[in-house]
Amino acid sequence: MLSPFLLWMKKKDERPAAPTPDNSSLKGHKERLAKQFSVSTSTNQTTMSAISTEQVKALRDQTGISVMQCRKALEEAGGDMEKALVILRKKSGELAAKKGDRTFGAGTVQAYIHATGTVGAIVELNCETDFVANNDEFKALARDIAMHITATNPKFLKKEDIQESDMKVAREVFEAEVKDKPAAMKDKILQGKLDTYFAEMVLMNQAFIKNPEVTIQGLIDAAVQKFGEKTAVARFKRFKALEN
Repeated sequence: MLSPFLLWMKKKDERPAAPTPDNSSLKGHKERLAKQFSVSTSTNQTTMSAISTEQVKALRDQTGISVMQCRKALEEAGGDMEKALVILRKKSGELAAKKGDRTFGAGTVQAYIHATGTVGAIVELNCETDFVANNDEFKALARDIAMHITATNPKFLKKEDIQESDMKVAREVFEAEVKDKPAAMKDKILQGKLDTYFAEMVLMNQAFIKNPEVTIQGLIDAAVQKFGEKTAVARFKRFKALEN
Protein backbone atom coordinates (compact mmCIF):
# COMPACT_ATOMS: atom_id res chain seq x y z
CA MET A 1 0.00 0.00 0.00
CA LEU A 2 1.32 3.41 -1.03
CA SER A 3 1.71 6.10 1.54
CA PRO A 4 -0.41 9.30 1.21
CA PHE A 5 2.74 11.27 0.40
CA LEU A 6 3.62 9.02 -2.57
CA LEU A 7 0.03 9.18 -3.83
CA TRP A 8 0.17 13.04 -3.72
CA MET A 9 3.48 13.10 -5.63
CA LYS A 10 2.07 10.75 -8.28
CA LYS A 11 -1.03 12.90 -8.81
CA LYS A 12 1.20 15.99 -9.09
CA ASP A 13 3.23 14.35 -11.83
CA GLU A 14 0.05 13.48 -13.72
CA ARG A 15 -1.17 17.09 -13.74
CA PRO A 16 -0.94 18.86 -17.17
CA ALA A 17 2.01 21.22 -17.50
CA ALA A 18 1.30 24.97 -17.51
CA PRO A 19 1.19 26.37 -21.03
CA THR A 20 4.41 27.98 -22.24
CA PRO A 21 3.95 31.69 -23.28
CA ASP A 22 3.92 32.22 -27.05
CA ASN A 23 6.75 34.72 -27.57
CA SER A 24 5.64 35.58 -31.10
CA SER A 25 2.13 36.38 -29.87
CA LEU A 26 3.47 38.65 -27.13
CA LYS A 27 5.74 40.41 -29.60
CA GLY A 28 2.86 41.02 -32.00
CA HIS A 29 0.73 42.44 -29.16
CA LYS A 30 3.52 44.82 -28.11
CA GLU A 31 3.98 46.03 -31.69
CA ARG A 32 0.25 46.71 -32.04
CA LEU A 33 0.25 48.73 -28.82
CA ALA A 34 3.35 50.67 -29.86
CA LYS A 35 1.82 51.50 -33.23
CA GLN A 36 -1.48 52.50 -31.66
CA PHE A 37 0.07 54.97 -29.22
CA SER A 38 2.96 56.39 -31.26
CA VAL A 39 1.76 56.81 -34.85
CA SER A 40 0.56 60.39 -34.49
CA THR A 41 3.64 61.48 -32.55
CA SER A 42 6.09 59.93 -35.00
CA THR A 43 4.27 61.58 -37.93
CA ASN A 44 4.57 65.00 -36.30
CA GLN A 45 8.22 64.41 -35.47
CA THR A 46 8.94 63.44 -39.09
CA THR A 47 7.27 66.64 -40.35
CA MET A 48 9.11 68.78 -37.83
CA SER A 49 12.50 67.26 -38.59
CA ALA A 50 11.90 67.64 -42.34
CA ILE A 51 11.86 71.46 -42.00
CA SER A 52 15.47 72.63 -42.01
CA THR A 53 16.87 75.90 -40.74
CA GLU A 54 18.06 76.65 -44.28
CA GLN A 55 14.49 76.37 -45.61
CA VAL A 56 13.16 78.72 -42.95
CA LYS A 57 15.96 81.22 -43.63
CA ALA A 58 15.35 81.08 -47.40
CA LEU A 59 11.64 81.73 -46.94
CA ARG A 60 12.31 84.58 -44.52
CA ASP A 61 14.83 86.15 -46.92
CA GLN A 62 12.27 85.95 -49.70
CA THR A 63 9.32 87.34 -47.74
CA GLY A 64 10.77 89.28 -44.81
CA ILE A 65 8.19 87.64 -42.54
CA SER A 66 9.14 86.36 -39.07
CA VAL A 67 10.98 83.08 -38.57
CA MET A 68 8.10 81.62 -36.55
CA GLN A 69 5.51 82.38 -39.24
CA CYS A 70 7.81 81.02 -41.97
CA ARG A 71 8.33 77.78 -40.05
CA LYS A 72 4.59 77.37 -39.46
CA ALA A 73 3.90 77.91 -43.16
CA LEU A 74 6.54 75.35 -44.14
CA GLU A 75 5.14 72.82 -41.66
CA GLU A 76 1.63 73.37 -43.02
CA ALA A 77 2.97 72.95 -46.57
CA GLY A 78 4.90 69.79 -45.69
CA GLY A 79 8.21 71.47 -46.50
CA ASP A 80 7.13 72.61 -50.00
CA MET A 81 8.53 76.14 -50.50
CA GLU A 82 6.05 77.18 -53.22
CA LYS A 83 3.05 76.06 -51.15
CA ALA A 84 4.46 77.86 -48.11
CA LEU A 85 4.66 81.10 -50.14
CA VAL A 86 1.01 80.72 -51.15
CA ILE A 87 0.02 80.10 -47.52
CA LEU A 88 1.90 83.20 -46.32
CA ARG A 89 0.40 85.40 -49.06
CA LYS A 90 -3.09 84.15 -48.25
CA LYS A 91 -2.61 84.89 -44.57
CA SER A 92 -1.11 88.30 -45.39
CA GLY A 93 -4.18 89.26 -47.41
CA GLU A 94 -6.54 88.06 -44.68
CA LEU A 95 -4.63 89.99 -42.01
CA ALA A 96 -4.54 93.17 -44.13
CA ALA A 97 -8.33 92.96 -44.59
CA LYS A 98 -8.85 92.62 -40.82
CA LYS A 99 -6.79 95.74 -40.15
CA GLY A 100 -8.53 97.76 -42.88
CA ASP A 101 -10.63 99.83 -40.45
CA ARG A 102 -7.65 101.00 -38.38
CA THR A 103 -6.40 104.62 -38.51
CA PHE A 104 -3.09 105.83 -39.91
CA GLY A 105 -1.06 107.79 -37.40
CA ALA A 106 2.45 107.84 -38.86
CA GLY A 107 4.45 107.24 -42.02
CA THR A 108 7.68 107.77 -43.88
CA VAL A 109 8.64 109.66 -47.05
CA GLN A 110 11.40 108.03 -49.07
CA ALA A 111 12.92 108.68 -52.48
CA TYR A 112 14.89 106.87 -55.14
CA ILE A 113 17.07 108.54 -57.77
CA HIS A 114 18.42 106.48 -60.66
CA ALA A 115 22.20 106.37 -61.15
CA THR A 116 21.87 108.57 -64.24
CA GLY A 117 20.45 111.35 -62.09
CA THR A 118 17.72 112.05 -64.67
CA VAL A 119 14.78 110.12 -63.23
CA GLY A 120 13.47 109.27 -59.77
CA ALA A 121 10.43 109.00 -57.53
CA ILE A 122 9.23 109.94 -54.07
CA VAL A 123 6.77 107.87 -52.01
CA GLU A 124 4.75 108.36 -48.83
CA LEU A 125 4.16 105.05 -47.03
CA ASN A 126 1.76 105.21 -44.08
CA CYS A 127 1.38 103.04 -40.96
CA GLU A 128 -0.17 103.34 -37.50
CA THR A 129 2.72 104.24 -35.17
CA ASP A 130 6.07 106.05 -35.15
CA PHE A 131 7.65 102.83 -33.88
CA VAL A 132 7.02 101.15 -37.26
CA ALA A 133 7.54 104.32 -39.31
CA ASN A 134 11.07 104.67 -37.89
CA ASN A 135 11.93 101.03 -38.53
CA ASP A 136 14.76 100.70 -41.07
CA GLU A 137 13.03 97.81 -42.85
CA PHE A 138 9.85 99.86 -43.21
CA LYS A 139 11.85 102.72 -44.74
CA ALA A 140 13.60 100.25 -47.04
CA LEU A 141 10.19 99.04 -48.24
CA ALA A 142 9.22 102.61 -49.14
CA ARG A 143 12.49 103.06 -51.05
CA ASP A 144 11.91 99.79 -52.92
CA ILE A 145 8.48 101.01 -53.99
CA ALA A 146 10.02 104.35 -55.09
CA MET A 147 12.57 102.42 -57.17
CA HIS A 148 9.78 100.35 -58.69
CA ILE A 149 7.84 103.50 -59.62
CA THR A 150 10.95 105.00 -61.21
CA ALA A 151 11.28 101.92 -63.43
CA THR A 152 7.63 101.25 -64.33
CA ASN A 153 6.09 104.75 -64.37
CA PRO A 154 2.56 103.88 -63.15
CA LYS A 155 -0.14 106.49 -63.76
CA PHE A 156 -2.52 105.58 -60.94
CA LEU A 157 -2.17 104.42 -57.34
CA LYS A 158 -5.25 102.18 -57.37
CA LYS A 159 -7.99 101.20 -59.80
CA GLU A 160 -10.47 103.61 -58.22
CA ASP A 161 -8.24 106.53 -59.24
CA ILE A 162 -8.89 105.98 -62.96
CA GLN A 163 -10.99 108.87 -64.25
CA GLU A 164 -13.71 108.61 -66.89
CA SER A 165 -11.67 110.93 -69.11
CA ASP A 166 -8.73 108.51 -68.93
CA MET A 167 -11.04 105.63 -69.83
CA LYS A 168 -12.51 107.58 -72.76
CA VAL A 169 -9.10 108.33 -74.32
CA ALA A 170 -7.96 104.72 -73.99
CA ARG A 171 -11.24 103.42 -75.40
CA GLU A 172 -10.88 105.59 -78.50
CA VAL A 173 -7.39 104.19 -79.14
CA PHE A 174 -8.41 100.55 -78.73
CA GLU A 175 -11.66 100.92 -80.68
CA ALA A 176 -9.55 101.72 -83.72
CA GLU A 177 -7.57 98.52 -83.13
CA VAL A 178 -10.66 96.27 -82.98
CA LYS A 179 -12.74 97.90 -85.73
CA ASP A 180 -12.15 94.98 -88.13
CA LYS A 181 -12.93 92.27 -85.58
CA PRO A 182 -16.21 90.27 -85.77
CA ALA A 183 -19.10 92.22 -84.24
CA ALA A 184 -19.93 89.41 -81.82
CA MET A 185 -16.41 89.50 -80.32
CA LYS A 186 -15.58 93.19 -80.67
CA ASP A 187 -16.84 94.33 -77.24
CA LYS A 188 -15.14 91.44 -75.43
CA ILE A 189 -11.81 92.07 -77.16
CA LEU A 190 -12.05 95.80 -76.47
CA GLN A 191 -12.75 95.25 -72.78
CA GLY A 192 -9.83 92.82 -72.52
CA LYS A 193 -7.47 95.40 -74.02
CA LEU A 194 -8.73 98.08 -71.64
CA ASP A 195 -8.37 95.81 -68.58
CA THR A 196 -4.81 94.85 -69.55
CA TYR A 197 -3.79 98.45 -70.26
CA PHE A 198 -5.10 99.86 -67.00
CA ALA A 199 -3.80 96.93 -64.96
CA GLU A 200 -0.32 97.90 -66.15
CA MET A 201 -0.97 101.55 -65.25
CA VAL A 202 -2.16 100.90 -61.66
CA LEU A 203 0.70 100.74 -59.14
CA MET A 204 -0.96 98.31 -56.73
CA ASN A 205 -1.65 95.81 -59.54
CA GLN A 206 1.87 95.83 -60.97
CA ALA A 207 4.30 92.95 -60.47
CA PHE A 208 7.10 94.06 -58.15
CA ILE A 209 10.22 94.68 -60.24
CA LYS A 210 12.52 92.88 -57.75
CA ASN A 211 10.22 89.85 -57.46
CA PRO A 212 7.67 89.53 -60.32
CA GLU A 213 5.87 86.73 -58.48
CA VAL A 214 4.33 89.26 -56.08
CA THR A 215 2.38 92.46 -56.82
CA ILE A 216 2.87 95.76 -55.03
CA GLN A 217 -0.39 95.04 -53.21
CA GLY A 218 1.05 91.69 -52.15
CA LEU A 219 4.15 93.50 -50.94
CA ILE A 220 2.00 95.80 -48.81
CA ASP A 221 -0.02 92.86 -47.44
CA ALA A 222 3.21 91.12 -46.44
CA ALA A 223 4.29 94.31 -44.65
CA VAL A 224 1.05 94.27 -42.65
CA GLN A 225 1.83 90.71 -41.56
CA LYS A 226 5.46 91.56 -40.81
CA PHE A 227 4.98 94.83 -38.87
CA GLY A 228 1.53 94.09 -37.45
CA GLU A 229 0.05 97.42 -38.53
CA LYS A 230 -2.20 98.74 -41.26
CA THR A 231 0.07 99.87 -44.12
CA ALA A 232 -0.60 101.67 -47.40
CA VAL A 233 1.01 103.82 -50.07
CA ALA A 234 -0.60 107.23 -49.55
CA ARG A 235 0.78 108.94 -52.66
CA PHE A 236 3.70 109.01 -55.04
CA LYS A 237 5.28 111.24 -57.67
CA ARG A 238 7.71 110.31 -60.44
CA PHE A 239 10.10 112.89 -61.86
CA LYS A 240 12.05 112.86 -65.10
CA ALA A 241 14.33 115.62 -66.37
CA LEU A 242 12.72 117.78 -69.07
CA GLU A 243 9.38 115.99 -68.66
CA ASN A 244 6.32 117.96 -67.61
